[in-house]
Amino acid sequence: MHKSLLAIAAALLTSPAWSDTLVDNVNGIQAAPDGSIQHFRALVIGGDGKVRQVLEHPELVRLSGITQHVDGHGRTLLPGLIDAHGHVLGLGFGALQLDLVGTNSLDDLKQRLKTYAAAHSDTRWIIGRGWNQELWPVKTFPTAADLDSVVGDRPVVLERVDGHAYVVNSAAMRAAGVTAATPAPAGGRIENGLFVDNAKDLIDKATPPASPAELDQALAKAQDILLSYGVTGVGSMSTGLGDWQAMRRAGDAGQLQVRLMVYADELKLLGEVPRPTDWLYGDKLRMVGIKFYADGALGSRGAWLKQPYADKPDTRGLQFHSDSEMLKLADTAAGAGFQIATHAIGDAANAQIISVYEQMSKKYGRDRRWRIEHFQIVDPADIPRIAPAGIIASMQPTHETSDRLMAEKRLGPNRLAGAYAWRTVLKSGARLAFGTDFPVESANPFPGLSAAISRQDVEGQPPGGWIPSERLTFGQALYAYTGGAAYAGFAEQTFGSLERGKWADFVLVDRNPMKVDAKSLARTQVLETWVGGKRAWSRATSASPIERGQ
Repeated sequence: MHKSLLAIAAALLTSPAWSDTLVDNVNGIQAAPDGSIQHFRALVIGGDGKVRQVLEHPELVRLSGITQHVDGHGRTLLPGLIDAHGHVLGLGFGALQLDLVGTNSLDDLKQRLKTYAAAHSDTRWIIGRGWNQELWPVKTFPTAADLDSVVGDRPVVLERVDGHAYVVNSAAMRAAGVTAATPAPAGGRIENGLFVDNAKDLIDKATPPASPAELDQALAKAQDILLSYGVTGVGSMSTGLGDWQAMRRAGDAGQLQVRLMVYADELKLLGEVPRPTDWLYGDKLRMVGIKFYADGALGSRGAWLKQPYADKPDTRGLQFHSDSEMLKLADTAAGAGFQIATHAIGDAANAQIISVYEQMSKKYGRDRRWRIEHFQIVDPADIPRIAPAGIIASMQPTHETSDRLMAEKRLGPNRLAGAYAWRTVLKSGARLAFGTDFPVESANPFPGLSAAISRQDVEGQPPGGWIPSERLTFGQALYAYTGGAAYAGFAEQTFGSLERGKWADFVLVDRNPMKVDAKSLARTQVLETWVGGKRAWSRATSASPIERGQ
């Protein structure tokens, strides 16, 4: 990336007079794969929206035919942030439906439901998301009876913050044909109106699907939120047919701004998209892979563990597939050319998926970039297995800060050595890709960068950090949120860093992330977001981002 003064001058003197844009007077910062920091002071962007030069000495650009000039006023410029794992339409719908993020008690949830129901009297089904009983004084799950006491005349479906459980009212169960005699499907659990993991399908079948217009609105809302946080690319996980069609409509209309690396929801899209697509709409959209699930979530005790839960010894969580079933699913997807991303949170689930990928790697090769999504609770003995098989650990730093107290209860103090173990993963030689799992967590990547370097939440808790030996350097964390996330989606030759020939996707922020403490880093504000060499969002001209729980 760095060139000598003579090489730069020669290139500029012999170049034709393109319609180039110079962005100078910036504090440019980006990270290399080894976590080292690269500094620069200016960018030259070609008329095609791609980087022509990254310069430490921008005064030499005066020799070329620059036609546009953008003064960065000394602000810090970073590559566009890439969220390796998010749910794009879920983010948009979350901002448009009943917001339950941050509810501090069951009574708070009930009051929000009552207020929303009164304000939306014509809504046939009330859909909400974001409750987390672990934040309540009494940490018991809500029930159908709790919801019935507020709304009994129409169905109510409220999703837990992790997306792995619903609580529904009696009207919703009647609409779904669920009775006390209905058995829970394999990989699921039903109790008192709570539908965990695969049991959610019973409710989903009865819930009216979103219309194309509603999907389009949710996608537009999600893009606004993402751009306001400096997110220019996303690994779009668990993408359904309606989501994919909305993305295609946006692309056809020239309304796609965020670059989407799409992972289909299991094998459900094979009829519509039988093989990975090429990049579409100027590298804005590609169906690259298929996502599977090995287990549930830790908060709802659906994560599949090797040993029983410390706070509920009669369960080890939910195993979604036998070893042979999981191998068959993976082989079907890989045989069609798709990349595979598998949700695995518990140590038993991670061990199963590592074994599956080891077999797949022997058959198809290491560079299929097998992904494990979350990789949260892992037996330390299994971590050295992932690099030799070419496995990428796709992890979310803010899960650690949100989950640490709950993880301690679920596992006990002696089973945390492989919990959210970012540094151990890197030291093993494996690749790391960071994201947020929005809307489970906020789509804002800066609290994630802060958590990665401190092992603390936005309030600085706990003092000294939780398992501080797993902290990363800022460069390691930034790379995981940029080049590492692009690599995880086979996009590193197209975007993820500011280098000649790659898209000029970048953000200008209000502080130097290398000169502030972790708490200040978490509060970084994006001032401008550029995609393909064009300003896509500006704080000066846009309303503040609206995301649930923010």
